Amino acid sequence: MIRVHIERDRKRGTIKAFSVAGHAYYGEPGQDIVCAGVSAVTIGTVNAVERLAGVALPNEMREGLLKVRVPALADESVLGNIQLLLESMVVMLESIQESYGSYIALKQTED
Repeated sequence: MIRVHIERDRKRGTIKAFSVAGHAYYGEPGQDIVCAGVSAVTIGTVNAVERLAGVALPNEMREGLLKVRVPALADESVLGNIQLLLESMVVMLESIQESYGSYIALKQTED
């Protein structure tokens, strides 16, 4: 199962970090549409933040794991753009979970 954890700031409700761990095992390696979808959404979001907001998100990536932390930023406009992209990612992951809930678990917590 793929486990996605979204960590939010309790005061602001903004996303401060997220992690994705595991494999769906929906299909054979290289043919697993759930893993491919989750990877495309999460890695695509990290790439979109870098390209569109101009901010490289600190991350750790290896087989079956992606951990991302949102850096502290003074520019509220840039932070707002990053949050919009991250919230879009959450909506896409929720859509995948609705269709393939046996293969992906999405958890959101506040700190």
